[in-house]
Amino acid sequence: MKALLYLALLLPVNFLAQEKTNSEKFWTQLAAHCGKAYEGEIISGGAEGDGFTGKKLIMHVRSCEKKEIKIPFFVGDDKSRTWVLHINPDKILSLKHDHRNPDGTEEKVTQYGGTSSNVGLENLQMFPADAHTTQMLPKAATNIWWFTIDSESFTYNLRRVGSDRLFTVRFDLTKTIETPGAPWGTKN
Repeated sequence: MKALLYLALLLPVNFLAQEKTNSEKFWTQLAAHCGKAYEGEIISGGAEGDGFTGKKLIMHVRSCEKKEIKIPFFVGDDKSRTWVLHINPDKILSLKHDHRNPDGTEEKVTQYGGTSSNVGLENLQMFPADAHTTQMLPKAATNIWWFTIDSESFTYNLRRVGSDRLFTVRFDLTKTIETPGAPWGTKN
């Protein structure tokens, strides 16, 4: 009888220990798109001459590892940008923007981003600018990047707190497109 009581007391703990965090649920949803590419459109913040407006926007969930997901973001013929997500042992996500020159070398401004302050929501992860970003790009000290995901769309967002700056690109997850070539700095 004691053994049954002990088992009954431990069973709920085991179920709770196996429950995925919201960041893990987000990670799983995103990783389900690994190998696929999608076209996007600017839904906020685009303007003529911004380098994005009027160009074909493509995200390619190219690489999905246990602790890292890489998503090249192509803007027309420019293959310089890759979003790099990491998940740490505490299940907290971080985002870095890896920018490359056509020859594959790192651009002067690269590896900026942020780390979530908590596990977020299963369909929303936010990344306030980290110390490295603040040091490299003082104007970006108040930047917050975030991704949203659901069954129909994925968005990349940037807000500079204290300003009118807001940029959002929405990708249609219901329609895959031909996967593009490798981003600059990556072999096929």
